[in-house]
Amino acid sequence: MIFLYAFLAGGALCAIGQLLIDFTKLTPARILTAYVVSGVVLGGLGIYNGFRDAAGCGATVPLTGFGALMAEGVRREIEDKGFLGIFTGGLTAGAGGIAAAMLFAFLASLVFRSSSRS
Repeated sequence: MIFLYAFLAGGALCAIGQLLIDFTKLTPARILTAYVVSGVVLGGLGIYNGFRDAAGCGATVPLTGFGALMAEGVRREIEDKGFLGIFTGGLTAGAGGIAAAMLFAFLASLVFRSSSRS
């Protein structure tokens, strides 16, 4: 059943994003940013934890999960290091994902060449 919940949750997040693209004038970059910020807000309020527990990877893989991960990292670092944790917690928690994204972007740049669009 966890696979079904993950599929439904991830699919619902994608469907909301697609509806925003189709029926608003928001750009994809703004929608992605809104997803990360909403994950930070919901994670900071502790609301995202229940959604993550119910949906599994359907909630952790999308950008909202990245935002919630950053909020959780900030919370933990504030407990450990105090005020300095505000600045270090999000990057510490998300370092693996950020490093993987940079590595795969670099590898893709070696394989593919960009061309100008006219």
